[in-house]
Amino acid sequence: MPETAQAVDRLAELADGGPVCELGIGTGRLALPLVARGLPMSGVDSSPEMVAQLRAKPGGEAIRIAVGDFSATSAPGGPFALTVLAFNTIFAVGDTEAQIACFERVAADLSPGGRFVVEAFVLDPRMFHHGQALDIRTMTAEHVELQLMRYDQPTGRIDRVLLNVRGGTVDLHSVNDTYVAPRELDLMARMAGLTIESRWANWNQSPFTAESTRHVSVYAKPR
Repeated sequence: MPETAQAVDRLAELADGGPVCELGIGTGRLALPLVARGLPMSGVDSSPEMVAQLRAKPGGEAIRIAVGDFSATSAPGGPFALTVLAFNTIFAVGDTEAQIACFERVAADLSPGGRFVVEAFVLDPRMFHHGQALDIRTMTAEHVELQLMRYDQPTGRIDRVLLNVRGGTVDLHSVNDTYVAPRELDLMARMAGLTIESRWANWNQSPFTAESTRHVSVYAKPR
């Protein structure tokens, strides 16, 4: 997970002491350090198993959590000063309509002047040949990891398989994404009544350029 410490720093700054909500809160990679900084924390996650792991960790009992689809489920404890959707999780939302509904739900649950932060990768179409790509992520004598991708541009659907070969053992992990470009996210935000405030290439706030492979976008609700 990239830049966890830097992400926590930025999120704490943006929250400015107010209550925070994380969509796809998982096992608490971001949430628990924010709780340790004294921020009131809530979240939504569709996995009861991951929520159980979060609850078992120190500080996890202090987080208010709803189990469900965060495009249709509000976290307890709102309205929020900050809502965060990190590490490509926006693409895990089922389809475009659900992604739009997610933005609308977030906007409704933010305080006036509150912020919504989305972190996601930026797709490079040059990777694909006839909609298919092979990416060598790791290649050593002990470990090979390949990412096989198929991209359907009209729907934005990306089917990915991560193939790991380690010690003669082969593991496969499949992921299905609905990709949304940064400008399309901006449009979804505007439809929900939010405006783009900042966009960085990473949590270190490096400038976002045409060569950036990720973005951290900050949307604001009018006061």
